[in-house]
Order: sequence, then C-alpha cells, then structure tokens
Amino acid sequence: MKKVGAWSAEDVSHWLSEEGMQEYGDALREMDGAALLRLTEADFQMSPLSLVSSDGGQQLLERLETLRIETHIEAHKNGHANGHAGGLPNGTSKPQRNSPLGINNFRKEMVHIPIPTMEAVRSTFPAEWGKTGIAFIYAVVCFVTTTVVISVVHERVPTKEHTPPLPDKFFDLFDRVEWAFSICEINGMLLVGLWVIQWTLLKYRSIIGRRFFFIVGTLYLYRCVTMYITTLPVPGMHFKCSPKLLGNWEAQMRRIMKMIAGGGLSITGSHTLCGDYLYSGHTVMLTLTYLFIKEYSPKRFWWYHWFCWTLSAVGIFCILLAHDHYTVDVVVAYFITTRLFWWYHTLANQQSLKETSQSNPFSRVWWYRLFQYFEENVNGIVPRNYQLPFSWRASSWSRGVKYSRLDNIQ
Repeated sequence: MKKVGAWSAEDVSHWLSEEGMQEYGDALREMDGAALLRLTEADFQMSPLSLVSSDGGQQLLERLETLRIETHIEAHKNGHANGHAGGLPNGTSKPQRNSPLGINNFRKEMVHIPIPTMEAVRSTFPAEWGKTGIAFIYAVVCFVTTTVVISVVHERVPTKEHTPPLPDKFFDLFDRVEWAFSICEINGMLLVGLWVIQWTLLKYRSIIGRRFFFIVGTLYLYRCVTMYITTLPVPGMHFKCSPKLLGNWEAQMRRIMKMIAGGGLSITGSHTLCGDYLYSGHTVMLTLTYLFIKEYSPKRFWWYHWFCWTLSAVGIFCILLAHDHYTVDVVVAYFITTRLFWWYHTLANQQSLKETSQSNPFSRVWWYRLFQYFEENVNGIVPRNYQLPFSWRASSWSRGVKYSRLDNIQ
C-alpha cells in the first residue's frame, strides 16, 4: 500500500470516495496526501471547506486522525522490520535484557496516541428510533385529525349560490386554468418522492426523520384550528362539493377513510369536500419538502436545489392558477411553514437554546417540551452524510482499523 504522504491528488479523491465523503471532492481536488495530513480544524473555518459541510469538518477530521495513526503505526512497523528500532544496538530486533537499553528503558520510549473511538462519534448523534416512531405517530394523528375536521367543516360551508366567492386580486389578474391543479399535485408527489429517497440515504435519518414528522404534524394541527374557526366560501364557481350528510356519522366516517386512503389528493378522486381553504395543505407540502431537501443535501448540488425549487414554485403558482385556493391561503401557509422550519432548526442547532431560561423566549412555545425530548441528545449541527440503508454497509464500504490496548509489558 502506498504511503499516505506519497498520495497524489487522484489518490486523495479515491480515498474520499471510499470513506463516503465525496462532497469534499471539489474542495480538495488539488490536494495531495502530505497536504491532506496537514489539515487542521482552522482550515474548515475558511472557504472553500467551510462551505462543504455543516459540521465544521468534524467527520473528516476524525477520519484524518485515524489516517495519521495508521501512518504512524506503519512507519513504526517499517522501522522495526528494517532493524532500525530506536535505541536498539546493531539493528537487533529484541532489546537486550541485561543491557542499558533493556526493557525498562524501552518502555519509557513508548508514545501515547489518543485513538478516537466510534462510540464517542455515535453518542454525538444517537439514532433513538423510538423517538422517531413517536414523532411519526404524532404526524399520523395530526393528519387524521385534519381529515376529520375537513369533514366537519364541509357541513358548514355555505353554498356558492348563497355566498359567492370572495374577491381575490390574483383571480382578477389570471383566468382559471382547469388542469393547473393536477400539475400542482404531480409536482408535490415528485418532491415527496425525491425527499423519501434522499431521507433513506441519509446517515442520520432517524434524527432528520423525526424533525420532519414533528414539523409536518404541527403544521397540520395548526391547519385544523384555522379551518375550524373561520370557514370561507368556495374560491370559485367551478367547485363541485359533495352533498352534506346532516349528521350521518357513518357516511362521514366512510368519507374520512376514503380521503385518508387517497392521500387527500384531488387527482386520486378522494378529495371532494369543501372548506379546507385557510390555509393551503398543498402549499405546506410543496414548501416543506423543498426546505428539507435543500437543508440536508450538499451545497454543491445547486442544480438539484434549483430543480426542486422550480417544482415547488410552479406547484404553488398552479394552486392559484387553478383558483382552488384564495391567495391569502397560500401566503399564510408559506409563512407558517417557513417560520416553523427555521425556528425549529435554529433551536436544534444552538445548544444554549435547548435550555429553559428567562433569556430564551422560545422556551415559552407550547411545543418546546416536545422539542427538548426529541433533541436533548443531539449535540451540534447534524452533518449531511450519506450511507446505504442496509445492514451490510459497514462491512462492504468502510475501511475501519481495529486497535487493541497494551496494558502491560512483561
């Protein structure tokens, strides 16, 4: 095996790929092995390395520390093999017990090398799948509750003949396009699909997953409140709302189950109820999936970010172009979604904000205790690291080196 100090830039790039840290490929493309070993934490505070990862380069620095240890041990082994062990006369391979350079003096020559343990790395971002399961159940409960509230609100929506649509400036400027809402839902399904694929490839998918489930659940819970307290008339005369059931709870339960089975999408024919206008659930999903995709993918994937942003923006525009939501529905949905996403991640990325105190106004939010429960063991910014979601990934893709402790020399 070639010594690390003799690596070329191509060898460094190959090593980064083997270690699953390809995101550093562009920033280190001209760096050879000797320069790689000289990297320090200060280098990751400056461009371009500071733009690659959100963890300040901690993952790569730990791999480099292991690489330095391997290099040191290899050099030490080569020294003994060539008969040049330090302090041994005439190139002998064993210390002379009765000589001044005996075992006692040889022990004094030993160097203590701190070896980073995988346990320490794992404890920084523990999986805690149980908490992820709780966040998932919370999201499902909020989604089901939203569906029930839509069914209840539908019974209160005034008929379009009695109460015509409210004036809307966007509707004044753009005529309705019938197929636009289908484009919105197709874009939404594409974004959700991309996010699910990306999420399954994330190394810390359990932490990121519970963040997504908690935020989307809370957004739909807020939506239950806004829909119920203010029932708006239909946005357009084209709406064909299902007939009111007037207290027939059995029929309402069938409607609820049908809507849940169809994912609440009009394109599946499951959403024929009216009244769920303030605020737009489609805007929530189009915005939130883009935010998570961008937050947890490498910054150098700018083309991927722009593609997802285009899907999101076009989808939101098509909601309005179809006249299926008032403009205020979309604006409020965008505002609440972005603010909750940014607030949650600000709290999660700042250790001082995870503590309840008078100087932390965020600690007064009703969901703060639940946030503390989910994030209490997450120390620092979650890195954008990826790995295969299979149990055999460690044996197939890692190059771990095992060390044993030397307790005593007889």
